[in-house]
Amino acid sequence: MVYGGGRVGLMGALADAALAAGGRVTGVIPQLLVEKEVGHNGLSELHIVETMSQRKWLMGELSDAFLALPGGIGTMDELFEAWTWTQLGLHRKPCGILNFQGYYEPLIAFLDRAVEQGFLRPRHRDDLLVDDDLERLIGSLSERTRGSG
Repeated sequence: MVYGGGRVGLMGALADAALAAGGRVTGVIPQLLVEKEVGHNGLSELHIVETMSQRKWLMGELSDAFLALPGGIGTMDELFEAWTWTQLGLHRKPCGILNFQGYYEPLIAFLDRAVEQGFLRPRHRDDLLVDDDLERLIGSLSERTRGSG
């Protein structure tokens, strides 16, 4: 797992769970957040970068796919940047969102409306996988990862 390197919130809990299950967890965190004492010290690997832009770039380089769980504006920023990279052809890594308990329903409706209004091409909308079942979503992301060669 590659993530933002924090020890707090949902991402910190996910990192801890992955580590407890024997997984390898790589964090990427800007120095600013390390100084605010939110960096996770128990990871398999922790990269400290200078800026948020460097953080997103390195997480993108280290990742095979992108999966957004329910989150706030930081999650949206990272998701939309990774998805935009796909649209621009900067990578062929799949992007997905876990629509846990309908959390992303308003966003999904917005994206579908953007397609209807001509602001988002259907093929680019199709690049963003959406599912409410984590195992099925991970399977779909894995399938697309294998297909991207």
